[in-house]
Amino acid sequence: MTARAATVAVLALLVAVSAVSVIYSKHESRRLFSLLEQENRTRDALDAEWGMLQLEQAAWATHGRVERVAREELDMKLPDRDEVNVLR
Repeated sequence: MTARAATVAVLALLVAVSAVSVIYSKHESRRLFSLLEQENRTRDALDAEWGMLQLEQAAWATHGRVERVAREELDMKLPDRDEVNVLR
């Protein structure tokens, strides 16, 4: 085998390795992009759920509801004037 033939064989091998590397890199890039999109969808779903939970918490914590539950379910009432002690 001549030096020229050896050089051509080495260059052909390097071109093949380079082509396989490009294919692998492209595949990995697409796989990671797909993963990123999936994580973005998960984030968006969690953001929507967080917003709904905040609305629900606001509804459960309204003054009127807290007062109604205190009166109806816990049998609580406002104290009379003579039962209140003001501390200064």
